[in-house]
Amino acid sequence: MEAAVQTSHSSTEGHIEVRGLRHVYKGGTIALDGVDLSFGTGLFGLLGPNGAGKSTLMRILCTLLVPTAGHVSVNGHDVVAERDAVRASLGYLPQEFGAWRLQRVEEALDTLALLAGITSRSERHERIGKVLEEVGLAKVSDRKIKKLSGGMLRRLGVAQALVHDPKIIVVDEPTVGLDPEERLRFRKVMADLSQDRTIVLSTHIVSDLGSSCNDLALIDAGKIEFRGSPIELTEQSKGRVFEVDLEPGAALSEGGYEVVANTRVEGKVRMRAVATTGSLPAGARVVDKPTLEEAYLAFMAARGRADAAVSRNLGEEETS
Repeated sequence: MEAAVQTSHSSTEGHIEVRGLRHVYKGGTIALDGVDLSFGTGLFGLLGPNGAGKSTLMRILCTLLVPTAGHVSVNGHDVVAERDAVRASLGYLPQEFGAWRLQRVEEALDTLALLAGITSRSERHERIGKVLEEVGLAKVSDRKIKKLSGGMLRRLGVAQALVHDPKIIVVDEPTVGLDPEERLRFRKVMADLSQDRTIVLSTHIVSDLGSSCNDLALIDAGKIEFRGSPIELTEQSKGRVFEVDLEPGAALSEGGYEVVANTRVEGKVRMRAVATTGSLPAGARVVDKPTLEEAYLAFMAARGRADAAVSRNLGEEETS
């Protein structure tokens, strides 16, 4: 397990600090249990299975939930004592983003910009034009929101989070329900925005993080179980990801592995899988360069949590 606390920036601008964070819901459910994190500019990934506590942490960061214990600061401001200052420096895209369906894209953003405190009409017009370009919606600014695709609606959600020019953007489960093309487009938007901002992206879908994520934490059952780079996580999985060629219709004995993919190669079925125990099946070849998703699955399997495989949870959403 990596050290739970790492600091990437000394300046408070765009910086988030979480110390000893704990949250217990009514009824006794422990959603967060001693979380420590520290990070700044760039794309920070918060990865974990459904129910791990990701959304609870996101809501606390955005001042929507008061923690049971611990301290959280955003841009140097306490999320409990200085809520207005935190909200001024932060943009939030929740799991479910809804807007005025009968309004045009530009009209909705204008209303949201006004609510964010941008009282100058010319300033709002300039700002809205800029954020629509950033998220790739400039050509549909006159379109009614009810006519937008799911991917466009998510990007509109990013636009509303950007409209007051915050240095920090919190994005919670952004691509649930999107098709592969829209997922790719959304990842590009996140990569571009993270060049000069802090992006906190919470997801149970590993591919959401994309190649621009150089820093991540893995949370499970309310605790940070890994903190480091994607490369460090994949290094931990070496020797546990394998391929084996099978005759059509043949199968490995049950147990001891989780299948990642099956492909046809020269008349045989090539199975790619992650070992959940210490041994590999007969004829297996170790994969030299596991993917991040395979590394995540291997990590969770080592903890007895192979059921947290992201490939099996693509359509689910976190409830805590």
